[in-house]
Amino acid sequence: MKSNLIKYTLIIPVLVLLSNGCKKFEAINTNPNVTTQVSSAMLATGMILNITRSDISSQKSFMQPYLLGKYMTWGEGQENLQYNKIGRTDFGRITLLRNITPMVNYATSDELKKSYMALGHFIRAWQFYMTTIQVGDIPFTDAVKGETENVLKPKYDTQKTVFLGILNELDQANQLFSEGANFEGDPIYAGKVDNWRRLTNSFELHVLINLYKKTGDADLKVIDRFKDIVANRPLMRDYKDNFALAYNATAGQNYPWSDVPAGSGNSFVKSNYTMLTNTLLEPLKILKDRRLFYYAKPSPVKISGGLSETDYNAYPSIEPSDSFSSLQTRRVNKDYTDINNRYIQLVNAEPVSVFSYWDLEFVLAEATVRGWITGASAQSYYAAGITNSMNFIVANTPDLADYHHNMKMDAAYIATYPTLAGVALAGTTEEQISQIITQKYLANFLQGSKYQGWFENRRTGYPVFKLNSSTNLNTPSTNFPLRWLYPSNELSYNSANLEAAVASQYSGSDDVNKVMWLLK
Repeated sequence: MKSNLIKYTLIIPVLVLLSNGCKKFEAINTNPNVTTQVSSAMLATGMILNITRSDISSQKSFMQPYLLGKYMTWGEGQENLQYNKIGRTDFGRITLLRNITPMVNYATSDELKKSYMALGHFIRAWQFYMTTIQVGDIPFTDAVKGETENVLKPKYDTQKTVFLGILNELDQANQLFSEGANFEGDPIYAGKVDNWRRLTNSFELHVLINLYKKTGDADLKVIDRFKDIVANRPLMRDYKDNFALAYNATAGQNYPWSDVPAGSGNSFVKSNYTMLTNTLLEPLKILKDRRLFYYAKPSPVKISGGLSETDYNAYPSIEPSDSFSSLQTRRVNKDYTDINNRYIQLVNAEPVSVFSYWDLEFVLAEATVRGWITGASAQSYYAAGITNSMNFIVANTPDLADYHHNMKMDAAYIATYPTLAGVALAGTTEEQISQIITQKYLANFLQGSKYQGWFENRRTGYPVFKLNSSTNLNTPSTNFPLRWLYPSNELSYNSANLEAAVASQYSGSDDVNKVMWLLK
């Protein structure tokens, strides 16, 4: 993955074209002072980066999803996401899709056209999925038809219709990638259609596991689809297939949290604003998981008190729902666990994934426990998820004591760890689901698509987040929120269709506590 570095020589003109979707595209094509030599590759680059780099973000915003997911707290000021206050989303993801048709049209051969069509189907599926899981019903059938069919106020489709559409988009992408040729403009997989096909099918399994409450739906055919994909389609093979961005030493191309001379001048990391939580640290400590030593650095208070950096007890955790004032006291007193120095000192601490091989393996483990598929054991998938997370970390961490605190994960440790008592899958179905989701959560520290840890908690209840009504900023404070509010510009420009969608789903109240179809 380190070889798949971002090609910024391509990105600069693409971002001029695409950072705000079609408006920029149109503007540059009517500007006589700017090149009109747009290509499929340039458009592909912009869209791929939009669904990766734009979600990963940088500096302070890089950490925001991990506040909502309870991995860490933030000490600069009281953060809404840490205390469960969710606001409005936007539909910018859908706007991006306007560039798919020109990308396909610029293709120079039938095989390339199939590849770019496949990429378009995947990106549509990705963007619609990431949008609908935030709010519920969204425009789908009529979306992005303003230019082609003059549909300026698209109607909202039911969330079921959207999910059917997403699954069909992914099916089409799989077929077209199988018939297409390797293509240009891909900063992740260098245009290899085999990699894209494997990602497409693996992501479709992720979509299907999120429909686990809908297995009785005759239209969705959730379990039948899942079985068919596992039996008949290529899937991701190991962590080297991660859908991830790698970084490098060029200024502006560093790891999002690095603070190095060639970096972004990231002042936040110098202020030690981050403290790691019990949601992340306690399972690592209880299970004697050495990823702790790669994720974290010990409390200076505990080290001064005589504990070794190799001692799990040198890494105290905090409860993220505690009052901001009490957390500030802990921070000032320096008796807390911060993120490992490697994230700060390395220009490419690790590639950042928005969908990983271990995500796939934990999905397969969960599906096996739920009885959807047979053959391989749930334990084998579960173990592959854990070991690939560990191998990924080791492969991307220099062998320096400061980065693993002399608790290295060697091959023997990694191979044995998933089989240990307390780690290996055991117990009831629900207990095994808890183990699987907890391990997925641990593997996705500073990884995963935006808000993934929170979405998994919302879907399964794991890992357990503490509800503290005295600090919870949701209304009412006795509940966790369940969704984002619809975009404000929809209220202004598409109010009739928005109001109809809110009425049909949520009895007319666009409320963060309302339960969307997916969760029922």
